[in-house]
Amino acid sequence: MKNVLEVNIEQAGYEQGHPCIFNISFQVRSGELLGIIGPNGAGKSTTIKTVLGLMKHVKANVFIGGISGKYAYIPEQPIFYEDLTLWEHLDLAAAAYEIDYEDFVVHAEELLTRFGMGQSRDLLPAGFSKGMKQKMMLMIGFLARPDIYIVDEPFVGLDPHATKDFLDLLEEERRRGAGVLMSTHVLDTAEKICDTFIMISNGRVVAQGTLGDIRRLAQQSEQASLFECFDVMI
Repeated sequence: MKNVLEVNIEQAGYEQGHPCIFNISFQVRSGELLGIIGPNGAGKSTTIKTVLGLMKHVKANVFIGGISGKYAYIPEQPIFYEDLTLWEHLDLAAAAYEIDYEDFVVHAEELLTRFGMGQSRDLLPAGFSKGMKQKMMLMIGFLARPDIYIVDEPFVGLDPHATKDFLDLLEEERRRGAGVLMSTHVLDTAEKICDTFIMISNGRVVAQGTLGDIRRLAQQSEQASLFECFDVMI
């Protein structure tokens, strides 16, 4: 299947001459979910920032393919304008993605219903709970219908119903052909939903591939969980 994301990072860091990630390369194919896993401080967020072009001191090549070449970024920490309502945030995102207004209204209403946020559409997100703010980020991301989703710790703050809604929508988007790059600490969920993994520690790749590949690299049995492999290798 065609790659919708190709990443080759020679090095990247926050200060000139002080890189903190090295030699990280991977591809995401159409319909594939690639999980980035690793301990705190391993370089997961730096990798995502490099992919997004937010790092200044980098030696890297990033290619976003697909039909439109569009991506959607869903951050770990919700980002919003205090003076805009939920609906106005969705409207602003639709304008940025150049979505036809009638299509936007239909899709936005569907997302509001799906995430149980219909009654909050005209409220300011500053008063939302952490979970509600995260739902808003998810809705903005799904509104775009991009070729690649870049998702950073999406499960933080989500209740079980919202988590299921998110995973169901993600599966629908994958069937459409969208690829997903997801950073997460929730290894039991990652094991169930990810096709492939890239495990990072101390800024470098320590394992990469399917769960079967990770098990072999960790010298674990065919029944070993991702957590057990993680525990051995990190």
